Amino acid sequence: MIIGKTQQLTGAALTYLTLGVLAVFCLFPFLWMLDTALKPLDEIRSVAPSFLIAHPTLDNFRHVLVDSPFLGYFGNSAIVASFSTVITLIVSTFCSYALSRWPTFLAARSVGAALIVSQMIPGVLLLVPIYMLMQKLDLLSTYASLIIVYCTFMIPLATFMLKGFFDAVPREIEDAAEIDGCGRLSFIARVLLPLSVPGIVATGAFAFVAAWNEFMFGYVLINDDARRTLTPGIMIFRGAHVTDWGGLMAASVLAVVPVALCFVYIQRFLVGGLSAGAVKG
Repeated sequence: MIIGKTQQLTGAALTYLTLGVLAVFCLFPFLWMLDTALKPLDEIRSVAPSFLIAHPTLDNFRHVLVDSPFLGYFGNSAIVASFSTVITLIVSTFCSYALSRWPTFLAARSVGAALIVSQMIPGVLLLVPIYMLMQKLDLLSTYASLIIVYCTFMIPLATFMLKGFFDAVPREIEDAAEIDGCGRLSFIARVLLPLSVPGIVATGAFAFVAAWNEFMFGYVLINDDARRTLTPGIMIFRGAHVTDWGGLMAASVLAVVPVALCFVYIQRFLVGGLSAGAVKG
């Protein structure tokens, strides 16, 4: 069927119009957040809210960075998210390799089924047992408690993401490496991981963002303000009777921007990793 030029232009226009509407819909919360963060107090409390800012100010950002422990929370989140991501990638790499290369083994099928079942359990149902376990282990208000929890919830998903990518790596490459005297660990380190960089980066990005944005366990397991992470730490701007909307929005913008910039930088790896992991070649 031959499609005329007018129909092609109409289809392209409708496609870009739809994408534009969806983009505005997705970006609206962030834009409103940024707009509020740049407003002075009297404009924030205006009875007629507007995107227009009569007197833009950076006082809210100064208040967040100078007069609050925001930078400490930021550092805590960076530590927890980084260690969680590294440990998740290490464990899930070996696990996904085993599931990919020996899928018919009973142990591989059992582990795979257990990982799938673990994803069906809502995290909120495990909140009380995990809290009691961390209390028994004397890990409350420590980085280790959050790292263990985040790795526990991310390893199953990361394993299946990497397995889809490893399935696309031909077995012949591993056979050739073995003929050349390359052991299994050496093959993973020297051949499989370099070939899997896009998938590993995509998986690591999801693991990092999940740990960075997590609120529930960070709020419950950390009682020491010096160890508090960013997401629950932002609640300091919400009091019992008064909410500092300017500070709250400024802190939220500062929390989102690093992750957004990271995604802009690694987006080519994300696209390549997700598309390669979704196709079994």
